[in-house]
Amino acid sequence: MSARTLAAASLSLGILFAAGACAPAASDAAASFDVVIANGHIIDGTGSPWYAADVGIRGGKIAAIGNLSAAAATKRLDAHGMVVAPGFIDMLGQSELTILVNPHLPSKIFQGITTEVTGEGSSAAPLNDSIVAADRVTFQHLNITADWRTLGQYFARLEKAGMGINLASYVGATQVRRMVLGDADKKPSATELDSMKALVRAAMEDGAVGVSTSLQYAPAPYASTEELIALATEASKYGGIYATHMRSEGAAVFAAVDEAVRIGREARIPVEIWHLKAAGKPQWGLMPRIVAKIDSARRSGVEVGANTYAYPAWFNSTSAFIPPWAHDGGDKKLVERLKDPAMRAKIRKDMLTPNAAWDNEWQEIPGPEAILIAVVQNPKLLPLQGKTLAQIAKDRGKDPIETLMDILVEDDAFTENAVFAMSEPDVALALQQPWTSVDNDSQGAAPDGLLGKEHPHPRAYGTFPRILRKYVREEHTLSLEDAIRKFTALPAQRMRFTDRGVLKQGMWADVVVFDPDSIRDVATFEQPNQLSVGMRFVLVNGVPVIADGKMTDALPGKVVRGAGYRAAKN
Repeated sequence: MSARTLAAASLSLGILFAAGACAPAASDAAASFDVVIANGHIIDGTGSPWYAADVGIRGGKIAAIGNLSAAAATKRLDAHGMVVAPGFIDMLGQSELTILVNPHLPSKIFQGITTEVTGEGSSAAPLNDSIVAADRVTFQHLNITADWRTLGQYFARLEKAGMGINLASYVGATQVRRMVLGDADKKPSATELDSMKALVRAAMEDGAVGVSTSLQYAPAPYASTEELIALATEASKYGGIYATHMRSEGAAVFAAVDEAVRIGREARIPVEIWHLKAAGKPQWGLMPRIVAKIDSARRSGVEVGANTYAYPAWFNSTSAFIPPWAHDGGDKKLVERLKDPAMRAKIRKDMLTPNAAWDNEWQEIPGPEAILIAVVQNPKLLPLQGKTLAQIAKDRGKDPIETLMDILVEDDAFTENAVFAMSEPDVALALQQPWTSVDNDSQGAAPDGLLGKEHPHPRAYGTFPRILRKYVREEHTLSLEDAIRKFTALPAQRMRFTDRGVLKQGMWADVVVFDPDSIRDVATFEQPNQLSVGMRFVLVNGVPVIADGKMTDALPGKVVRGAGYRAAKN
């Protein structure tokens, strides 16, 4: 029997078993449930067509699926005419700090997100006093006291405070590098690399799901491929995953994919490419070749997958426009260099010179009108949020590059922006791939309070409903069943979440109920702080966080720990 035939047979057998689990025993029909979701069309996450059944929940888990009309239930939710599906899994969420500001994360739950994976190169831990001091602007901006040092301590703080969604985290390769080397552009000694590897092992035992890189943002670009292989190998020993914001998504994108594949092959670890794109106008139309390269790697035996947020604009730190050498020593040193006329001139020259050695975003944009200033921490700069760099430069009577550098100085290098530089056909093709899941790539937000003062990318509020509206309902790029698979079973499979992602007896009851004909995103680039509409019910571990379209006060989320977790250690 061929591998393909064996896989098909295994899948058929799994579906048969799942179908068997859907038929409740006679005792189930008379049993009492905490919640019964009745009369819905179940799309279970596997890609199979919908079927009609009720879902019975007890103790936070799915206890029965079938005809439960005679069953007693503390709560009975009517899903007539609606889809009942597994809760959505955000493959890159960025909420590790904002969940401490607003644990309900309304921007997430109104999309149907019940589980988030976070930790993009940097992670909430490990921490030391030097990193806390270097990142003081971020902590002050969010009014957070960083009173944890290990990932285990951070998870404990989350669980004590309560969480509106489930959360899993990678340990960032950048994070462990900063713990040992600071923000310097240097190669670790053998002893220093051993210290970094030990930090990865400790984080994996604390429950990290893998090790991650964000190789565009200093000090991450200072790491060699060999350094990353060494760290990924440690995560692999604990059943972890290597996830990456690649070294380039622009001119050097093919070399970046090759590097990710090499890390996966040599570290013997699955690879997840975050927010897959062909970034920058010169790269428009390259997605078919990027897809072919990933398919080739998969055929060679390297497990590579990817995710996308399916918008034609990305969002990042404005300091990403500055060449890596200028970041040596951290944000404080960067600002000092930007204040020095000679260094500023050198930075400007590098920005204006094409160079495949770094992802020179200034060479990728159609023009300064493609850069939208989105988030600042200096109150005096708040009027700039939502304006393009071209507008601000014109208002200030300066050239756009000088204006960008001025803003970074005035904002202590904190500023973030949206960049409009992707092709819609490339975006759609990436989304269609069978190994592509979905990421929000935005921290959890809220329309009010401290988080409501920011001007995020609209994907923060709208990614998943936008895909259901645009690519399923309007353009028919995806079927509804395949979109749900990309939101649920596929990411659960990639992350090795064996008890989430599918509606099946015994699984945690992360469930969404929505009208497929009306669910939609509302957030725009002009007015991003708007909640998506159409989620009737959202349950996290069996508890509604949205009921009848309104947010509840419940905080039933859990920390989702990786396979290497050592409970006795914590």
